Amino acid sequence: MNDTADPRLILREEELDSSLEMLLLAEAAVWAAADAVLETEAKGLGRSHWRAALLLRRRPELGVQELAKLTGLTKQAASRTLSDLQALGLAEKAEGELDARRRTTALTLAGRAFEERVSERVRALVAKAWREGGLDGVPAAKRILNALAGSRVNLGLPKREAL
Repeated sequence: MNDTADPRLILREEELDSSLEMLLLAEAAVWAAADAVLETEAKGLGRSHWRAALLLRRRPELGVQELAKLTGLTKQAASRTLSDLQALGLAEKAEGELDARRRTTALTLAGRAFEERVSERVRALVAKAWREGGLDGVPAAKRILNALAGSRVNLGLPKREAL
């Protein structure tokens, strides 16, 4: 991954605004795909629940603070989201490996199934976009998304798995 920006790349305000517009429209498409599945969930689960489940699958043993930092939720909202998942049997708390006072959360089998149902629909949307964008565009798009994510990229990942 290239850590230095190319100083030759100078974008006009219109190009930046167009990029912002595309990001907002892409976000709306992702949420529409997720919402289509979430509406069928009888448990009243929403976007924050799916985001938490996806992150728990990808970054096992997250705690409330890490989830809040990754998602932009307040600690209270992140805690409530994890509590909802636990109350429905989709997640369970455990003592941290290095610090028993630190409570982490992991998905149960039912939680993994919930996450998979929603992610399957969203993955199809993303796969279609990658195919339409072309194989040569994938690495550049990932670098741009990585740069936008900033310090969140490696939060909650063991050092050996950092992206």
